[in-house]
Amino acid sequence: MRLVIARCQVDYAGRLTAHLPMATRLLLVKADGSVSVHSDDRAYKPLNWMSPPCWLIEDGNLWIVQNKSGEKLVITIDRVLDAIDHDLGAEPGLVKDGVEAHLQELLAEHITTLGDGYTLVRREYPTAIGPVDILARDGEGAAVAVEIKRRGEIDGVEQLTRYLELLNRDPLLSPVQGVFAAQLIKPQARTLAEDRGIRCVTLDYDALRGIEPDEFRLF
Repeated sequence: MRLVIARCQVDYAGRLTAHLPMATRLLLVKADGSVSVHSDDRAYKPLNWMSPPCWLIEDGNLWIVQNKSGEKLVITIDRVLDAIDHDLGAEPGLVKDGVEAHLQELLAEHITTLGDGYTLVRREYPTAIGPVDILARDGEGAAVAVEIKRRGEIDGVEQLTRYLELLNRDPLLSPVQGVFAAQLIKPQARTLAEDRGIRCVTLDYDALRGIEPDEFRLF
């Protein structure tokens, strides 16, 4: 992990162009090759970034990050204020809540819960920013990324949004749709998801386990 605090300007050239004028920012270079540019707001989301596979060329005060599609992130550094390099070691991964992990397993077994014709591609589909809970195909063969939570909140929608942004850069998968699945989805999370074109699905844990509800039974 390499952290550089620098006064810099950033220019992106690819499917569109974007420009960040000269200012003090955090440059983050990860061992997976990704490079991202952060400001002191926007929480965790970068101002601009390049995901792997890509490569960084440093030419004096000029950083050029390019991917195999020819997209370029050009960072012009006026002054480096601080820099640190540190090996974080192997990442053990996120340990999921027991119910959440079981929901993923059950939904993978009963993938047609999401719709007729759905098929499972794989669980824990790997990406450069972490595994997608489930990657599936819908009845028409389109790719669908599924994020599963026991309690669906805004941070889960943001997590799925990041996965979709990355997966949709892969021409073998694009276009990738998103499904946010949880036992309970908060209204704010549902609103945000639907605004971003992400479908929300409420999961019935007992139904997935094959347990019939005992409400309204006379005996």
